[in-house]
Amino acid sequence: MLNDAAVLILAAGQGTRMKSRMAKVLHSAGGKTLVRHAIDTALKIAPPERVFVVVGYQAETVRAQAEAAGIRTIHQTEQLGTGHAVMCGQEQLARLGGRLIVLVGDCPLIRAETLEDLAEAQRASAAGAALLTTEVEDPTGYGRIIRGADGGVREIVEHKACTPAQLAVREINSGIYSFESAALWNHIHQIRPDNPAREYYLTDMIAILIRAGRRVEALRIADFGEVLGINNRVELADADRILRARKVRQLMLDGVTIEKPETVTVDAGVKIGIDTIVGPFACITGETVIGENCRIGQCSIVHESVLGDEAEVFPFSIVSASRLEGKAHAGPFARIRMGTHLAEGAHVGNFVELKKTRMGAGSKSMHLAYLGDSSIGEKVNIGAGTITCNYDGRKKNETKIGDGAFVGSNSTLVAPIEIGEGAYIGAGSVITHKVPPKALALGRSRQVHKEDWTKK
Repeated sequence: MLNDAAVLILAAGQGTRMKSRMAKVLHSAGGKTLVRHAIDTALKIAPPERVFVVVGYQAETVRAQAEAAGIRTIHQTEQLGTGHAVMCGQEQLARLGGRLIVLVGDCPLIRAETLEDLAEAQRASAAGAALLTTEVEDPTGYGRIIRGADGGVREIVEHKACTPAQLAVREINSGIYSFESAALWNHIHQIRPDNPAREYYLTDMIAILIRAGRRVEALRIADFGEVLGINNRVELADADRILRARKVRQLMLDGVTIEKPETVTVDAGVKIGIDTIVGPFACITGETVIGENCRIGQCSIVHESVLGDEAEVFPFSIVSASRLEGKAHAGPFARIRMGTHLAEGAHVGNFVELKKTRMGAGSKSMHLAYLGDSSIGEKVNIGAGTITCNYDGRKKNETKIGDGAFVGSNSTLVAPIEIGEGAYIGAGSVITHKVPPKALALGRSRQVHKEDWTKK
């Protein structure tokens, strides 16, 4: 944590090259929006009260991302360039002193350790600024680092302002800086929009500081991917792939077995305990938390859910916004959704769908059932083909099944309804009235035989 540093994240632009109606920084990679990646990285090096996001295009939506992380925003009413974005924050930032680290909101791969190295390079050299650079094969679209005869940084020239000789330079500016705050605020209003775009470029601060006699450091990093800026959907997909590969690798290093990891999708916010096994093509998203010694079967989807220790999701199942306690089982081909809760040791099997249902400890529904808006007690058996008829055309109604009840196959339970503890529902019944505890309920017509009917 750099206690003397403030962080400013530039996230006001539209990002026209994305060809999207949504602000560029609101697109997602690795399970989080681009701006949230920048925010989370910033919070690793500075306390929340010293982290700010510049908002502009779709300001309210971007502001919501910042507020969810507990940080503040600065509004850039007109998007007149990166230098102008920083100027908009002078009133709030100048009084903080220390250093100002400037990040771009579309750079999700930057590591906190790299930012710390950049800040240390600026501090150790007493430079007015330090910038992060790298070399790339194709520098199109990036500002070029122009060095003097002594090898030191002389200026940064934006791509569209480059001469033919400058276009050949492959060392690029990442758009990430560490400024001595006093030096920045003393000189920032010397930036002028004398360029083809008529914008205030923050890059001009480098030449301005050098002319003022201040040293400028450049920290060149070898991994271009870390400063990859997102300008189109292809680069977004590249960032997503890298972020997910990082996440999966870290999980494996932390004690999770992931089979064919190149096929598995895991979001940044997912937590998985040791000795859990994740099968090929599994997709685990949102803020899902999975305990120890669990099993997530191949091609399963687990979204925004909590799984206790030794829970198992068999192949080709979906668990969404639900909770499975320890040793609960779901699948294969099960769908668990919308606030369902499986208590310890509950089992849900093939082609069973649960919605807003609590299934008690040791209860089972193993085949071909739909259980919606239900409260099911402990050690209940739900036969194949059972349906809770929870919707009457106007509202959803609840089904309550007591501990130890047995529901025969192909039963239809018309809600609202209550089945008492230890009650028994005969197979093929349509149940429309409350069933007392330990009673046998039959809701079907008597079987009739027509002798010699087939001969006739």
